[in-house]
Amino acid sequence: MSDQSATRASICSASISGAQAPPSSSRTVIDLRRQGRAHERKGSPMAGCDAMMSPDHKRPHASSPSTQPGPSRYTEPLGVTEPKRGRPLLHGDRFIPQRSAMNMDVSHFELTRAHQNENAGVNASPAKEEYKRELAANLFAGNASNKVLTFRRFPAPLSRTPGGAFDESSLRVLYTQNRDAGMLHKRYSRHIPQAPERILDAPELLDDYYLNLLDWNSSNVLGVALGDSIYLWNATDGSIQQLMQTQGDQAHVTSLSWAQEGSYMAVGTSDHKVQIWDVQKLRQVRCMLGHRARVSSLSWNGPLVSSGGRDSLVLHHDVRVAEHRVGTLRGHTQEVCGLKWSPSGNQLASGGNDNILNIWDDRYTSSAHGMCEHPLFRLDQHQAAVKALAWCPWQRHLLASGGGTADRMIRFWNSSTGACLNAVDTHSQVCALQWARHNKELVSSHGYSHNQLILWKYPSMVKVAELTGHTSRVLHMAQSPDGTTVVTAAADETLRFWKILSGGEASKKERAAAKESILNSMSIR
Repeated sequence: MSDQSATRASICSASISGAQAPPSSSRTVIDLRRQGRAHERKGSPMAGCDAMMSPDHKRPHASSPSTQPGPSRYTEPLGVTEPKRGRPLLHGDRFIPQRSAMNMDVSHFELTRAHQNENAGVNASPAKEEYKRELAANLFAGNASNKVLTFRRFPAPLSRTPGGAFDESSLRVLYTQNRDAGMLHKRYSRHIPQAPERILDAPELLDDYYLNLLDWNSSNVLGVALGDSIYLWNATDGSIQQLMQTQGDQAHVTSLSWAQEGSYMAVGTSDHKVQIWDVQKLRQVRCMLGHRARVSSLSWNGPLVSSGGRDSLVLHHDVRVAEHRVGTLRGHTQEVCGLKWSPSGNQLASGGNDNILNIWDDRYTSSAHGMCEHPLFRLDQHQAAVKALAWCPWQRHLLASGGGTADRMIRFWNSSTGACLNAVDTHSQVCALQWARHNKELVSSHGYSHNQLILWKYPSMVKVAELTGHTSRVLHMAQSPDGTTVVTAAADETLRFWKILSGGEASKKERAAAKESILNSMSIR
């Protein structure tokens, strides 16, 4: 080995192990030690030695010319120049990730986030993705996309004094930033009770998914069908009275619906009849025929009442005229179990046991004999019976529909275009849907296998609350006229009242009272 190679090897070993270097190159060794320590702060000490040596001089060569040792600096073969006073040292190009600066949980989440949601393709929506971005930005300190490898340390913690306390200057910044936090306007958070406000027994309530046996009118009277009878419960004074009872062997009530003004009720029976009852006088005023099987769904639109039956037909009845049958809709092949008119009265949604959702307009009025076989939109995305239907009261052309056990989906539709806006897998049979009247929220009741109520925030479809209590599937649901309470009827033969919705003006009074109580508690006595 030549003298030049031997000197180079001794310099590298001295910079790593701290051994004494030959006197002729003492000044160079000291500079290399400094640069080695700089690379130790960056990563491994070997990285500093590798960076100082060029690739062509990492191994000694026998053919290298020998040089005489002397007082001159040894710089040219290594490619390292002595740093001048006042100039920063040059570092190598190797970046070593630091574990102390890495959050392993966040890194694992970033690597596996694509496989977390099994229904990512179904439930994806712009609103939901925006919610996820906002949530990640708050959880990850404003940086929602975290790198898996980190090459710098976290910011240094607050400095401490020799006595162990935090430095006053560093704490001054912290308190200055949080000085006005207590004066900011606090967002009102509504309390959602997890238990029902009231429970009523409902003996002989039929356990049939395809029937509609519950409705709440504008006069605060609840109607419920129990077997062959209909009972009225006045929510104002708590009084109960029987409205009617079917005649004939094995005849029973299969559907009911209040008129908009609340003084008349349409009743569907298992013997193919649609009856109109005057609730004030407790007597029947009309009985209309036309179906060839039980009448399982009803919906009012002014003086027009529409009925859907097991014969797969939807009939329009005008209760003002003797010839009541003014329209017939043929768009289903099995029982029509869901029927709802839009708030504007221009469109009718019908859901059937054939997994079809149809949206109808008034084209039946211009056809011969009022017959229409082609709906405005025929939607077949559901994979089970479509019973749960609800029109949004504060957004036009927005329809929500829910599927049965084999489907479990809540879908949102634009009724003017027929487009599916969003779909959410509830993991349970969807029995009924109700839109909140004063907030952008939706309530769904479920059957197999969870038997619960879910309060959703729209359009993000985030679960606000999940309410349990029923021991069997929650078949029917209705909303109070003030929009604060929903009542549910389940196969466990109970009615449960849940005060979980915001009530508009009543909610404003509650917020004002809560704010006043907070101000009183903060006053100095």
